[in-house]
Amino acid sequence: MPHRHFILNKPYGYVSQFVTNHKRKKLLRDIYDFPEGTMAIGRLDEDSEGLLLLTTDGKMSEQVRSKQVEKEYYAQVDGLITEEALERLQQPVEIGLSGEKYETRPCKADILTPAPSFPERSRKIRDERHGPTSWVSITVTEGKNRQVRKMTAAVGFPTLRLIRVRIGHTHLGDLAVGGVKEVDAFDLN
Repeated sequence: MPHRHFILNKPYGYVSQFVTNHKRKKLLRDIYDFPEGTMAIGRLDEDSEGLLLLTTDGKMSEQVRSKQVEKEYYAQVDGLITEEALERLQQPVEIGLSGEKYETRPCKADILTPAPSFPERSRKIRDERHGPTSWVSITVTEGKNRQVRKMTAAVGFPTLRLIRVRIGHTHLGDLAVGGVKEVDAFDLN
C-alpha cells in the first residue's frame, strides 16, 4: 500500500497528536479522518499554528526532521523588535531546555514589513492598549521544544503568536485554517 502525505494548517488550540490522556485536548483526528498509521512530522505546540506535515511514512518523518531542512516561522512579538535583537537571534541563542542550557544553531531572522495578514485567532492575542507588536520571520534548521518562543524571549521580545509558514520548499500558502490537502510528496530541498 503506498504511503500518503498531508499538509495541514493547524489551528490554535489543537495538539499535534492523535491520542492523549487529557480528555479536553483537541486532537488532529478531530479535524480530518486521516488514514490509520498517520503521524505528525515534528510538532507544533497547542498555542502555535500553521503548517504541519503528516505522513504514513516513518522514513519521510526522519528526513523532514533533519537539520538540513529549514523551518520558517512568523512570530508576532511583544514590542517593536530592534535590529540589535534580530542580530542576536541570528547568532546562537542560549535557551533553557529540559532544565539544561542549550545553545541554538545560527538562524535567519528578518522584520516582516508590512505585517502579514492572517485570520483572527480563535482566542484573542491582546488589545492595542497593551502596546505595539511587530512581526518577525525566523528560519531555523532544528526544532527543539518551544525553541522559537524561547529565542524571542531571550532577546527581550516574547512571542505572542507563532505560525509556521514553510518546511523546506513546502509552503502553507492560502490553505484555510483547519484545512487539509493531500499531496504526492513534500518539497523539502
